Amino acid sequence: MSDTRTGQKREIMLRDDSADQPAAGRRSILATGLALLAACVALFLVWQTVSSLLIVFAGVLFAAFLDASARALAPVLPLNRAWRLTLVLLLLSALSGFGLVWGVRKLPEQTRLLLKVMDTQVDILQGHLMSYGVDLLGPEWGRDFAQWLFSDQGRFLIHAQILLGGASSLLAGALVILFLGILFAFDPTSHRESLVMLVKQSYRARTRAIMDEMGNVMRLWLVGQWIRIILMTLCVWVALYLIGLPGPFVLGLQAGLSNLIPYLGPILAAIPIALVAMPLGPSLLIWAIVVYTIIQSIEGYVIGPLIQRRAVETPPAWTLVAIVLLGALFGVMGIAMAMPLVAIGRVAIIRFYVEDYLGGDLKQTFNNGRS
Repeated sequence: MSDTRTGQKREIMLRDDSADQPAAGRRSILATGLALLAACVALFLVWQTVSSLLIVFAGVLFAAFLDASARALAPVLPLNRAWRLTLVLLLLSALSGFGLVWGVRKLPEQTRLLLKVMDTQVDILQGHLMSYGVDLLGPEWGRDFAQWLFSDQGRFLIHAQILLGGASSLLAGALVILFLGILFAFDPTSHRESLVMLVKQSYRARTRAIMDEMGNVMRLWLVGQWIRIILMTLCVWVALYLIGLPGPFVLGLQAGLSNLIPYLGPILAAIPIALVAMPLGPSLLIWAIVVYTIIQSIEGYVIGPLIQRRAVETPPAWTLVAIVLLGALFGVMGIAMAMPLVAIGRVAIIRFYVEDYLGGDLKQTFNNGRS
């Protein structure tokens, strides 16, 4: 009798389990569908606000730069972090003010001279091409930029609107980056914890450690970039000054800033140098190109990798792919942010996906691939 009752109870439990299985399957399908819908909505929102997100990321980079500067002052000044950040901001403000005062007196004259020389060389190049029947710049090309801009009132108003709109957008973006960087730098812990709280309690320590690693990568990348820009500017400035090229500081500055765009930037920076050197004779043109090539090769193949090897270990091809894609999608801002995005994206993929989700050993994978 007891065996019969036990068998009946087992049959009832089996029926209940079989009845719960379809319900559990439906709940699993519903949860998967909702997760996919949420992911699609999130991607759509990111796509629609990507310009603003790039500005926010630039603010994070500026905060990382301020933090790196404050850390560098720690061994010299035994002050708390807030006072060191304040001192860094004061020093940056003083340097910016000095640069503006000096630049207002010096840069416009040099820039005007260089533009005049380059405009003349472009006209000469256009004339040579026209002799072979090649109209490179089109039939409406004029030698006088002022005449092209102000030939009629409608065109002048269009160009004025474009210039004013671009200048206001640039100024607004710069102010947002500045204030975001200051706010993030003075209170990084609370901003980080506001993101960490969105993950599970058991995974928060791991997320916090990975975010700290991303911050360290950004600091190293920024410090390395500033060192490369300063070294490249000084070397090209002095070299072009010694060989007698006009406007050496402006040419050196644009050569240094070109390092913000890896691989493509240094090539583009050689064009103004060549255009300025052309009217001074073939010997000076050859000297300018050779000197710039030597400096850029030493910086690109020796100094740059030594500085950035701890921060960015991404293969060069992937970096170039990121620059091309982000530049095509988001313009100049995408090109400027491509390198740091690749750097922290690499950390996120390795730590969250390869190690935690796949459970793989990155070093063993690389060793197997090399063997």
